[in-house]
Parts: sequence; C-alpha cells; structure tokens
Amino acid sequence: MSLIRVLLVEDDPFWQQNLSSDLADEPDIEVAAVASTKEEAVQAAVQLNIDIILMDINLTGNNLDGLEATREILSKLYNHGISIIMLTSLTEREVVMKAFQFGAVNYITKTSCKDIVQAIREAYVDRSTIHSDAARIMRSEIQLMQLSPMEREVFELRKEGLSKQQISDRLHKSANTIKTQLRSIRNKLTSFRDS
Repeated sequence: MSLIRVLLVEDDPFWQQNLSSDLADEPDIEVAAVASTKEEAVQAAVQLNIDIILMDINLTGNNLDGLEATREILSKLYNHGISIIMLTSLTEREVVMKAFQFGAVNYITKTSCKDIVQAIREAYVDRSTIHSDAARIMRSEIQLMQLSPMEREVFELRKEGLSKQQISDRLHKSANTIKTQLRSIRNKLTSFRDS
C-alpha cells in the first residue's frame, strides 16, 4: 500500500495538533510536513514529494493568503499531480468560488473535518466529489452564470432586500425595466431548476 503524503497548511496550533493526530491514525496517510505560513507552504510543496495539501485560507490575520499559496503552488507544480483541499471556517460565496478558480479540488469547513480522510483518499485517486459545504454555493453560482451582468446586479440588489422602486432609483432605470428584468431573472432561474 502506498502512503498518501499530506502537507498540512494551518497556522492554528490546535488544528495542527488535532488534524496531524487524526491523520496519523490512518494506515495509508502520512503527514509529511506542517506549514503555518504561505511561504512555508510553497517551500514545502516545492521541496517535498507531496500528494495532497490541506490548506487553511487565513494564515495571517484575514489576508486570504491560503488562496494565494494555492495559486502559487499550482503554478509552480503544474504537472506534478498535487491536489489541494481547502479546510477553513470561511463560508463566503466569493471565497469558495475563488478557491476553485485558483485550483482547489475540494472545499471543506472545519465543522465538517470528520470528512477530511475520505476527501484525501478521493483526491488521491482523482475522484474528488465536491463536499456539501461548497456544493450548494457552486450550484447557485452556476445558475447565476446565465444572467446578464445587468440582471446579476438587479438580482444582488433584490437579494439585499431592495424593492423594485429602490433598485430603479439606484440604477437610474425605469420601474418597468426593473420589473421586466426581475421577470426575466425569475424565468431563467426557474427554467434552470426544471431542466
């Protein structure tokens, strides 16, 4: 049985300790290194023979430097077969989407850390299923991709709770135009769900 070599990128000692300990109990997984900064992560990924990286997103303050580390590692090791799984407490739509845009194969929140071992094994054999923590957000984003930029803007304002008249005032468009766009948005999103 070949060992799955994991790089754990996490700045919190509690999570470093617990994740390392949990993964050490698995006969087919080895924590090859632990990094706590973006720089350490990139260096370890380049120097060690790593299969999977568990990447926290906020390594220093709220800088989202785990995202930058992901992009940098995958650009340096493009054809090396490394898979990066984001493991974080962040659930913001923009952060989830950016993680996948930068090359992550999965996104799991720390409240679902019990699913990490399965995610590591799936990523290792290149069969990553997107964890439910991110799947809902991704489905929603895919649906919204069919909206025009103007419709997307109207959709976001409506989601914020603005009335048709408030959206009309904000965008300097007639109330009838906004009403038509809202109908178009509703039709597109409904037809997507029905297809």
